[in-house]
Amino acid sequence: MTTLLEAPSPLTFIKPPFTFETAVKKVRLAEDAWNSRDPDHVVLAYSEDSVWRNRSEFITGREAIRSFLSRKWSRELDYRLAKALWAFTDNRIAVRFQYEWHDHIGNWFRSYGNELWEFDDDGLMRRREASINDVSILDTERRFLWPAAGPRPANHSGIPDVQ
Repeated sequence: MTTLLEAPSPLTFIKPPFTFETAVKKVRLAEDAWNSRDPDHVVLAYSEDSVWRNRSEFITGREAIRSFLSRKWSRELDYRLAKALWAFTDNRIAVRFQYEWHDHIGNWFRSYGNELWEFDDDGLMRRREASINDVSILDTERRFLWPAAGPRPANHSGIPDVQ
């Protein structure tokens, strides 16, 4: 019997070379996985030796990624993410994203960023580079109001073009 930790990520079912349709699908599957806020599930989309730059932090390997995600979601509470395809090539995808979260005392933030992804032949992400900026927002300025730890609803417009 296969356990969740042994089961392949649905993200790996989409392999390079990418088309517009498969790149869009890969981005949405990544968004849904991250919105689960489950490091054990999310980490399965990355190669064992995946290399990350996340802001100013450099991370290598699944176990380090798992630890990073656990720390992230223990301080970025009620995290909700939306991603949008920016560009793609045979084995690379660029996305822009926004996510909202609050700290342990209830201050809300919207984080804006861009990611560059590179995939191996098996569809696992072997490289991720993320640049992210945080902006303090009021609770009334939130845009991502779907239930926490779940996917963005299909009828939610995602992220605006410029704001």
